[in-house]
Amino acid sequence: MARAALVTGAARGIGRALAERLAAGGFDLALHYRSSQQQARRLAAELRRRGRRAVLVRGDLTEAPAAAAVVVKAARLLGGLSVVVNNVGDYLYKPVDELAAEEWRRIIDSNLNSAFYVTQAALPHLRAAGRGRIIFIGYAGAGKAEAKPHITPYFIAKSGLVLYAKALAERLAAEGVTVNVVAPGVAENSLTKPLAEIPMGRPAYMRELAAAVMYFISEEADYVTGQVIEVAGGWNL
Repeated sequence: MARAALVTGAARGIGRALAERLAAGGFDLALHYRSSQQQARRLAAELRRRGRRAVLVRGDLTEAPAAAAVVVKAARLLGGLSVVVNNVGDYLYKPVDELAAEEWRRIIDSNLNSAFYVTQAALPHLRAAGRGRIIFIGYAGAGKAEAKPHITPYFIAKSGLVLYAKALAERLAAEGVTVNVVAPGVAENSLTKPLAEIPMGRPAYMRELAAAVMYFISEEADYVTGQVIEVAGGWNL
């Protein structure tokens, strides 16, 4: 398998941690960003110092043509793609009855539609790789039919990712492409940290999220597809 990965939203937070771990695992990286140009440039420079190829791809993934252009550029610069990590997604904590239409649309677009656009554009490259990997960054507890009145569009979008991942996993299994979800709960960089609700009493470390992603990418997970690993310390069980 060609060791070339696209990470969306790679300039900071979870995306940055995942890009660093992939680089440490021997992958060349296409680092996607939308507005965090300086952070993306610094990360690319750091990965190059470590001996990895790191290219920058910029675009608004909530627009299908822009998402496709990001994938095309990433594959061209790296000579193909074998891994796509869909990490992009805005977060909004606001009562559902107070949401504006644009807020609803933004959260659904950034968390669900962007992942669809990127993944659909990447499928030819992942099929050609012979052993492609698609990873979605989800949310612990997503997929359950529960009321989440302060994060409703976010929860809907992340639940949609789980369903999309399972459908894709079934379709692509015979072609050697696996599709899985890593679902954090409260992480080190989370905007809110309700630690009292977490049985383990602390947020997830970035290295723990990265380890789950690397498992799905590894040869040990060749027979694992359509699955969700929650890295959440027992939260939202």
